[in-house]
Amino acid sequence: MGRLFGTDGVRGIANSELMPETAFKLGKAGSFVLSKNEKSPIVLIGKDTRISGDMLEDALSAGILSMGGNVIKVGVLPTPAIAYLVKYYNADAGVVISASHNTFEYNGIKFFNGEGFKLDDDIEDQIEEIIIRDIEINGHITGDKLGRCLEAEDDALELYAKFLESTMDVRLDGMKVVLDCANGAAYKVAGKVFEDLGAKVIIIANKPDGININDQCGSTHPEKLQEAVIKNKANLGLAFDGDADRLIAVDEKGRIVDGDKTIYICAKMLKETGQLPGNLVTATVMSNLGFHKALEKIGCNLEITSVGDRYVLESMIKTGCAIGGEQSGHIIFLNHTTTGDGILSALQLIKAVKLSGKEISSLADEVTIYPQVLKNARIKNENKKKYDKDLIIIDEIKKVENKMAGEGRVLVRPSGTEPLVRVMIEGENIKDITKLAEDLAELITKRLG
Repeated sequence: MGRLFGTDGVRGIANSELMPETAFKLGKAGSFVLSKNEKSPIVLIGKDTRISGDMLEDALSAGILSMGGNVIKVGVLPTPAIAYLVKYYNADAGVVISASHNTFEYNGIKFFNGEGFKLDDDIEDQIEEIIIRDIEINGHITGDKLGRCLEAEDDALELYAKFLESTMDVRLDGMKVVLDCANGAAYKVAGKVFEDLGAKVIIIANKPDGININDQCGSTHPEKLQEAVIKNKANLGLAFDGDADRLIAVDEKGRIVDGDKTIYICAKMLKETGQLPGNLVTATVMSNLGFHKALEKIGCNLEITSVGDRYVLESMIKTGCAIGGEQSGHIIFLNHTTTGDGILSALQLIKAVKLSGKEISSLADEVTIYPQVLKNARIKNENKKKYDKDLIIIDEIKKVENKMAGEGRVLVRPSGTEPLVRVMIEGENIKDITKLAEDLAELITKRLG
């Protein structure tokens, strides 16, 4: 068995790569590692709308119960809801069963600690070691020491909706919004929140059947949302992914507003209202150069991290930054929550639009997105991290950087999962940067392939 935990939990094709036996073992090992002072842990479990969710939920629960842990099942809710509710219910951990933006045949299991943060690497390593090395941890618990499924004292969806609404200090009366719920975890709660705040809401992709999650809808396929915004003459459209931790918006003209533009619009609002400590924004190396220039123009400082929301969060906690995220729409508002939250991001975006008195297109157009070209150099896996030590490759990268002369960017990085080195070049002329990226990727392949 290879490594279980990836950058975002354990993920694979349900009942093939991610078996119920694995979920059972994760429940057992997780309960063992997360138990405090021999106290039976309480674990909150939520899921998205995939057909395999019930199977994995029951297997995971059985593993927890067999170790004397107790389980609270809150049903279909967004990933960030579990991060919030784990604190409300005073649970020791939260678990989300979801494969985010992937198609329905995939599923995943990810843990949160009792503070609503994703587990530290060392805790994941402890859980993984128990499973991979098949370490006996049960102690044959029997009788009254076995765990129970507990009833939630309050309605989890209602609690999460109230939390989201509490982050808003403006009403949305007079705003017409189209929501694309990706036939996923937001299909009930998103519409409720926007309607409670006074918006006129049109909802699409909110009839999950277990297999249509992310199917030509949601943040990775916003085409139908674009059509619906134009058709209904809405102020904007908002698309979530399967577990609703991401947001991709659409302006009133039907144009995409990606994570970079959303972060810019919200950061500008926070700065103008005195809620942006140090005028600092956090983003990854994949953020667009036009985004960098737009933030600089309004007096914001930018902290750059590696790709991945966990690196964004680590940096934000360290620097005290209030907002950070990725082009994909995974955005963290650390003064409100501990992880990316698509609905919360949507609320902050629409608040910024409302307070500005402008159309969202006008705000989004303040960021000029530079074309980006991404090419892969296929190489031997053992050579993935050698590109920055090869003198010929280093020299060629410097030559390309000099050609860009401050009007573009070169980013070369190894893939985290495949035998690839990714070459990303950003600049004003798509034809020129495509040729540069292809040539650089070809050189890396020749040298390291």
